[in-house]
This record gives sequence, C-alpha cells and structure tokens, in this order.
Amino acid sequence: MKKVFYLAGLLMSILPALAWAAADDVLGVWNTAEGRSRVEVYKCADRYCGKIIWLKEPLYPESDNQGMAGKPKVDRDNPDPALRGQPLLGLEILRDFEYEDQQWRGGTIYDPKKGKTYKCKITLGDDGKLNVRGYIGFSLLGRTTEWTR
Repeated sequence: MKKVFYLAGLLMSILPALAWAAADDVLGVWNTAEGRSRVEVYKCADRYCGKIIWLKEPLYPESDNQGMAGKPKVDRDNPDPALRGQPLLGLEILRDFEYEDQQWRGGTIYDPKKGKTYKCKITLGDDGKLNVRGYIGFSLLGRTTEWTR
C-alpha cells in the first residue's frame, strides 16, 4: 500500500514538470512558412513572445520605389508613423501568449508586410511543426501557416 501512495505522490510531483516542459516546447528558432525569415520564440516574464532574428533579404532591393534601395528593411507599413523607422530585424511580432490546453493563445501576431496585428493561437503539430493561426475576431476567420525548426 505504501508503494501505491509513493507512486501516486511521485506521479503528482512529475505531472506539473511535464506540463511545464510541454509549454516550453515552443521556445527556439522557427523558419516562417515562406522561408523569408526566422523568428525566435522566448519567454517574456510568464508568457511567450517572438521576434524576427533573420531575414533572407535584409535589404531593400535596388528596384525599391520608396527611396530605400540597399538600406536595411524597416517596419514602414506600421500604422503608427513613429514606429515606421524601426528595423525589422529584432522586431517583436509575437506577444503575450499563454500556454493552456496544449496550445499557446491569448496573444497577438504582427504582420509587418501589412502593418496589421491579429489575434493568434499557436499549436505544435505531431510532426514538430508550429501551426500559427492569425485571425480577426473568431478563429474561424483566419489563416494558418506552418513554421519549422
């Protein structure tokens, strides 16, 4: 009988650790679906955030029609004019995700191409890919992309 209580106690002490480990499975560097950037997901206080750490094309092309040819890419489509000069490298695009029920939710994703912020939820697929779903209002009205390590 003591063994049963011992095993039950051991199991109860391990389960929170397993849940925590699953929550941190999102941490690391992820290649976005198009392969144009890499995003590092990290802990920000008790939540999860992510920033762009690599761009396939970090400079504007010579054909850029906004006078930025050859210069590092910036967040020029940001709706806030004061933020349009911030570099894309290092830009935080994932904010304030909490882990609950095998998914990260309650956060937002910022799309620098469109200058828009969307609600977002993230799940880790059985294949190890990160399913990132940005949406407006309801999760049904959105788009999912797959990120890989």
